[in-house]
Amino acid sequence: MLRRLALTVATSAAASLAALSAAQPAAYAASLPVMPPPVNGADGDRLTVTVSKAGGGMDGTFELDCHPVGGSHPDARAACDQLDRKTTWGKDPFAPAAPGGMCTMQYGGPATAHVTGTWAGRPVDATYARADGCEIARWDALVPVLPGFGS
Repeated sequence: MLRRLALTVATSAAASLAALSAAQPAAYAASLPVMPPPVNGADGDRLTVTVSKAGGGMDGTFELDCHPVGGSHPDARAACDQLDRKTTWGKDPFAPAAPGGMCTMQYGGPATAHVTGTWAGRPVDATYARADGCEIARWDALVPVLPGFGS
């Protein structure tokens, strides 16, 4: 009985391995999210960042141009570098916090931000607040595109 079980497991494993090795690479690609890769500079990497209720001279509307760097953003070079680091296949650097996530109930202040424009050839329209731990982490992940609060 034990020998039959071992033989069945070995046969199943060999069949699975043979099926996987015979699969074409395109079969694996079909399981990835269907989206084009980022195309930096294709349509111009230009964002408008509007910050409100941040205080300390951080409020205002700033233009951020990347590839090449420019605009009225106070730290355009660092902001573009941060966005370049955050732009990876299958991940949106401007994505909202995951719904239903476990977030700490901390308040990060009344600051809000709105980012619009085009990044990596895709339209951007994202809003930010510091209402709980998830939103604070989302904001902090984009510093210096958004102002830092040292949290």
